Amino acid sequence: MKVLVTGVKGQLGHDVMKELAGRGIEGFGVDVEEMDITDKEACERVITGAKPDAVIHCAAYTAVDAAEDNLELCRRVNAEGTRNIAKVCKALDIKMMYISTDYVFNGQGTRPWEPDDQREPLSVYGQTKCEGEMAVEELVKKFFIVRIAWVFGVNGKNFIKTMLRLGQERGAVSVVDDQIGSPTYTYDLARLLVDMTESEHYGRYHATNEGLCSWYEFACEIFKQAGMTEVKVTPVDSSQFPAKAKRPMNSRMDKSKLAANGFTPLPAWQDALGRYLKEIL
Repeated sequence: MKVLVTGVKGQLGHDVMKELAGRGIEGFGVDVEEMDITDKEACERVITGAKPDAVIHCAAYTAVDAAEDNLELCRRVNAEGTRNIAKVCKALDIKMMYISTDYVFNGQGTRPWEPDDQREPLSVYGQTKCEGEMAVEELVKKFFIVRIAWVFGVNGKNFIKTMLRLGQERGAVSVVDDQIGSPTYTYDLARLLVDMTESEHYGRYHATNEGLCSWYEFACEIFKQAGMTEVKVTPVDSSQFPAKAKRPMNSRMDKSKLAANGFTPLPAWQDALGRYLKEIL
């Protein structure tokens, strides 16, 4: 099996490539320099030339607030870029995995989002990722759409690294406690994504580490496990951190479809955090 992975400079793409290598599966990694996904011809040339059995599409425009001022660019990457890849996967009749987000939902209520729930994005980022999903569903027969949330990995910026830095610099942080979700370690996620790619259980899925928390609870656990218990963590409402893009308050994700199709659920987020801190500290 040969798998082409987009966005290999990002947190997830980096770990997917490592997971493929660890299993002896040939991985062909690209980022914008090797294949600009907004360039239709480049997508055709690179993917056709690589002759993969599957594409795991991790590349995306993910600057959620900046997206509100850059609709055209965000749409070009997340929607049109995804459509460009989907067209080639359709032409070659190969598997395509599209990494999506909880931001395709309206983030209201307390019920966990199910994979087939109605999409109602609140932000430019969420809207363009939703358009990417629709392009994949429209064009590709053998597709996986995997929605993830609250991602952290070794390669790149994330909430954990920000908290550790602010804790050291300031000794105190204020963190929102009214947004609920599940942190997701790219190391664990990469294993699942490769398992899925090797299968034929196509469709929409949700994949995060097990367990729920608020960002405040996440921050408290980060400092606890990092041995930085002297850092003062204050819970605040989202209204204390006005942002251009509206955030989902409810990022609970129903992941029962994973086990129903024979996939191993990801470990508890606290366990994932502990392993991650050992990697970076």
